[in-house]
This record gives sequence, C-alpha cells and structure tokens, in this order.
Amino acid sequence: MKLFLTYILLISAVSVLVTIWDKKAARRHAMRVPESVLLLLAALGGSVSMYVTMLVIRHKTRHPKFMFGIPAIFVLQISLLLFLTWRFEEGLL
Repeated sequence: MKLFLTYILLISAVSVLVTIWDKKAARRHAMRVPESVLLLLAALGGSVSMYVTMLVIRHKTRHPKFMFGIPAIFVLQISLLLFLTWRFEEGLL
C-alpha cells in the first residue's frame, strides 16, 4: 500500500509539473507538450491532480477532451481500483 501511495504522489507531481510547463509553453508560443502525453499522465494516475491544476491555472478548460475526458479517466480508475479490491478480498476469504 505504501508503494502505491508513493507512486500516486509521484505521478501526480509529474502531472502537475507537466501541465504547468505546457501552460507556460503556450504563453511563450514555444514547443508544447502533446495532448497524448497529458492524457497518458492522467491515465497513469495523475488524473485528479492534473484536472485540479488545469482548473486553477485555466489551461485546456475549453477542450471537452480534457474537461470530460480526465474526469472519465478518474471514474474508470476508481472503478478498476474498487473491482480489484473486491476481487482481492474475495480471494482471501
């Protein structure tokens, strides 16, 4: 469990930093972070931190792919976590 929490904290921190980096790059008209990378980071566990960061810094808030997609990823992640927890506990009984 400790390893899982460490992973979530790490991927969340990376997601926040990459989101902020992309916002700064957008303002400077510099090379941007591909949308696929942002969505991959969300899918790897950074969905909540990325979504909150996007709202706070007002980045990609007009893109339905992100405003609906990232919460959908989060719901899928929670569903998968609940399913795996249920299956794991079921196997112990």
